[in-house]
Amino acid sequence: MPVVHLLDYVAGNVRSLANAIEKVGYTIEWVRTPEDVQKAQTLILPGVGHFGHCLSQFGRGGYLDPVRKHIQDGKPFLGICVGLQALFEGSDESPTIPGLSIIPGKLARFDGSDKSVPHIGWNSATLVRDKQTGNRSFYGLRDGSKYYYVHSYAVPYQQGRLESAGWTVATAKYGNEEFLGAVGRQNVLATQFHPEKSGGPGLRLLKSFLDGHQWSPPSPSQRLGAGQGLTRRIIACLDVRTNDEGDLVVTKGDQYDVRDKVGTSAAGLVRNLGKPVDMARKYYGQGADEITFLNIASFRNCPLADLPMLEIVRRTAETVFVPLTVGGGIRDLIDMDGSKVSALEVATMYFKSGADKVSIGSDAVFAAMEYYQRNRQLSGLTAIEAISAAYGNQAVVVSVDPKRVYVSIGDDTEHNTIETSRPGPLNERFCWYQCTVKGGRESVDLDVQQLVQAVEAMGAGEILLNCIDRDGSNVGFDLELIEQVKQCIKIPVIASSGAGLPAHFSEVFLKTGADAALGAGMFHRGEYTVNNVKDHLSKEGLLVRQTEEVL
Repeated sequence: MPVVHLLDYVAGNVRSLANAIEKVGYTIEWVRTPEDVQKAQTLILPGVGHFGHCLSQFGRGGYLDPVRKHIQDGKPFLGICVGLQALFEGSDESPTIPGLSIIPGKLARFDGSDKSVPHIGWNSATLVRDKQTGNRSFYGLRDGSKYYYVHSYAVPYQQGRLESAGWTVATAKYGNEEFLGAVGRQNVLATQFHPEKSGGPGLRLLKSFLDGHQWSPPSPSQRLGAGQGLTRRIIACLDVRTNDEGDLVVTKGDQYDVRDKVGTSAAGLVRNLGKPVDMARKYYGQGADEITFLNIASFRNCPLADLPMLEIVRRTAETVFVPLTVGGGIRDLIDMDGSKVSALEVATMYFKSGADKVSIGSDAVFAAMEYYQRNRQLSGLTAIEAISAAYGNQAVVVSVDPKRVYVSIGDDTEHNTIETSRPGPLNERFCWYQCTVKGGRESVDLDVQQLVQAVEAMGAGEILLNCIDRDGSNVGFDLELIEQVKQCIKIPVIASSGAGLPAHFSEVFLKTGADAALGAGMFHRGEYTVNNVKDHLSKEGLLVRQTEEVL
């Protein structure tokens, strides 16, 4: 197979990019030194995280001049995410650190006054058309396709500025802001989105670039899923643990109890709903926008490097080309040989295996409590701070497990209360949401608003908002909880717990500001598919990503 050179300078999840490149028929050679760049015919520069951190590492490694020369020599070059950003003159994220200045322009942060930041999810890459482009496809891009973005900074689109210099431009819109989704000229192509995480459309772009097919006739499905802007994300969640026979299975609990009830043939046994990798592939085929694995029972008697979840992520990433999140055990720990392993090192192992995000639970609660004990001062030592500093805040999800506590009047507690439309057992009209740890088994003196505001300050990029009261209930999401959290933070919020019908998803999107919604039991039991949910959302006028063919 033909060879592609991939520059790996601790850029996050490069394993998935390598899998995608191999999927479209090419072999990877890793660039480990600046001298390796000179050998490359086709060079790909990936990157996630902080502009300054990535460019500084890039510079210290001695790659700046070799990459410039590669581009100037007319050799094929693809930059992805921060790899695109590096081609510009600079970024407001790190004003003192220059980019490569291959393309004129500077990155600015999204305006967070009217939307969540980071911008996470599936959006368009619509070609700016003129007489030269006509209705052709540029590297396989289609106006109606959706691509996976995850970033806080972008290059604002200025009509005609780059086009007049010979650049072909594709744009996306987030709220009222239009920005560059992709840009190319001659031997250079760069995308703000991640093609390796964009399903069929992303694989199509990679193959077109590597095959050298810059322009192609329009496809009959050019307008597939037409509709500009960010889609509503549907996430399939797989709770993973060993069952009573020692097999690794997907399970599902009722208020976090995963054992079958008395009166059933499997009473007292862990529910076995299927094999994790097989089920992830199934949901990918159904159109899931992301897959989340939650390790709900730590593997304490296993060396860290042999953790079963690492193998699950590796195998899933080989054939599933949408974002993967893994949670459970992302913390500082002592390995079986007595060596200390930091949360950052644990997260790095998952990223190298193919995960895009890690989810932190109980440790985030303890870190938040210490944050308030320090009068809202950051320590710089938490797992959230360490991982977000190295890989960007979009790589850190905090999983929250709150439960309702009713009070007669709001002043009965110092915690943040809401007036509820669902009174308590003694007709209490107010409640607050108490945080829990250790899988919901222990409650702490911290409310959900305090928690999410603390972890946002630490650098978390997204909140996975569960609800113990609704878990396994199939009666719908806790809209009041979701709305309270959305109103007090700017980072995206994933609604979780309680979905039993497609209508529950449209309800949470239409009645709250939820950025994504997660389903589990209703999918595992085969009552509905992800496509059933998306078809319903489309009928309700909500924009969703349509599944396209996978190469």
